[in-house]
Amino acid sequence: MRIAGKKVGAERNGDRVIQVVNPYTGQSIGSVPKATIEEVRHAFETAAAYRSKLTRFERADILDRAATLIRSRTTEIAALITSESGLCLKDSTYEVGRVADVLGFGANEVLKDDGQIFSCDLTPHGKKRRVYTQRDPLLGVISAITPFNHPMNQVAHKVVPSIATNNRMVLKPSEKVPFSALLLADILYEAGLPPEMFSVVTGDPREIADELITNPHADIVTFTGGVSIGKYIAAKAGYRRIVLELGGNDPIIVMEDADLDEASSLAVQGSYKNSGQRCTAIKRMLVHEKVAGRFTDLVVEKTRAWKYGDPADPATEMGTVIDEAAARLFEMRVNEAVAEGARLLIGNQRNGARYAPTVLDQVRPDMTLVREETFGPVSPIIRFANIDEAIKISNGTAYGLSSSVCTNRLDYITRFVSELQVGSVNVREVPGYRLELTPFGGIKDSGLGYKEGVQEAMKSFTNTKTYSLPW
Repeated sequence: MRIAGKKVGAERNGDRVIQVVNPYTGQSIGSVPKATIEEVRHAFETAAAYRSKLTRFERADILDRAATLIRSRTTEIAALITSESGLCLKDSTYEVGRVADVLGFGANEVLKDDGQIFSCDLTPHGKKRRVYTQRDPLLGVISAITPFNHPMNQVAHKVVPSIATNNRMVLKPSEKVPFSALLLADILYEAGLPPEMFSVVTGDPREIADELITNPHADIVTFTGGVSIGKYIAAKAGYRRIVLELGGNDPIIVMEDADLDEASSLAVQGSYKNSGQRCTAIKRMLVHEKVAGRFTDLVVEKTRAWKYGDPADPATEMGTVIDEAAARLFEMRVNEAVAEGARLLIGNQRNGARYAPTVLDQVRPDMTLVREETFGPVSPIIRFANIDEAIKISNGTAYGLSSSVCTNRLDYITRFVSELQVGSVNVREVPGYRLELTPFGGIKDSGLGYKEGVQEAMKSFTNTKTYSLPW
C-alpha cells in the first residue's frame, strides 16, 4: 500500500497479505498487504487534511514528467502488466502508451482556463454586471475503485483528472492486479506529486469496500467494474456523487453493403484484443443474412490465424484471461449455447486460464451467451434480415455502452446514430475506439450517463462556483 506515499503493511503475517498469481504460470509473483478498515480510514483522514496549493503549471509539469517516465520504462511496465494480468506483451505495451497519453492529455487540460463569462444585461430587467464561473476542487476526497482488465490505464483514468483538478484521491485497485497501480503511484511521486494527493490501498473488497464508499470524507465514488457491484455502490453510497462505468454487450453490425474483409478484421480485433476483457469488446456480431456466410468464413479464417498462448512471447496476439474461473464461465456459456442450437465453428478449448478464441454461428439473441455480458474472447454471430431487426436486436439487452457499424450508406449510419441505445457509435471501427481525452461512458446497465475521459472526469471532480461583478 501507499498511504500518502509511505509503504504501509510491508511486513504482514500470512493471513493479512494477498498473493498475486501469474494467470499463465499459476505462480505467485508477490504479495500485497491486506488493508484493515482502520488503515483505509487513515488514508482518507490523511488525504482530507491536505489542501494542495499546486499551480496549473506545477500540475502540468508533474503529469508531463510522469508521462516521460512511463514512456522511458515501457518494456519494464509492460512486463509487469503481463505477469499479473495474463495479457500478452503486445496488449500490455499498447496499454503503457495509453497511460502516457492520459498523462499528456491531463497536462494539456490543466493549462486551459475552465471558467465562463455571462453578461447580465440580456433582458429588460438585467443589470450591468457579469457573472463568472470557476471550477474548484472538491472539499472532500475522491474514492476510486478500479478493475483488473486494464491494470494501469484504468488507474490513470482516475488519478490523472484528480491531479489535474488539485484533488486528493484514495484508490483501491483490483486485488488481482495491484502492482501496476502501486508502480504508477511511485512514478507520480518521483515526478513530484505530493504524496498526500494520492494513496493506494490494497485489500479484500469484502472487508474494505463499504468503507471506501461510505467514508464521511469521500465526496465522490468513481467506480469501473461489474454491474452488480455498481448497483450495490449506488444503493450504499448515500448522499454523495457516484460515477459508474460498468459493463457492456457491444455489437458490431455488418450491413449487406459492408466491406467484408474490413468488417471481419475489425470483428476479430474487437473480440480478441485484451483477451476480450474490455467493456467495449465486441460481444455480439450482428450480420445481414445476405453476407453472413462469407463474413463467417472470413472470421473463422482470421480467428484460426490469431496466435494465443504464452503472454510473455512477443509474437503472441492473445494471452490468458484473468483466471481459470473466468475461462470456465466462457466454456460453460458456449456449451449451453451449442446445446440450444448454436453451431461451434472454432475454439472453446480451455487449459487453466487459457481460453481459445471462439466463433459460433446461428446464435439467437435470447441465449445467455449474448443476453448477458460474456467478458472474454468469444465471437457469437447473429443473423438479421433488415436494419429494423438489427436495431431491435442491438437494443435488446440491458446494456448500452458502445457499438460498431460497418456500412457505407449514410441513411443507415444516420439511423444507427439516432436509434442505437448506446453511449457511442463507431462507423467502420471497433466499438472501443476513442481518445483518452474524449467523453466515454454508457447508459442503461452500462452506466448512469455520466462520462469519463480526461475532460469529463475533470468536470466530475470539481464544484462549479459562480461570482458576479459590476460591469
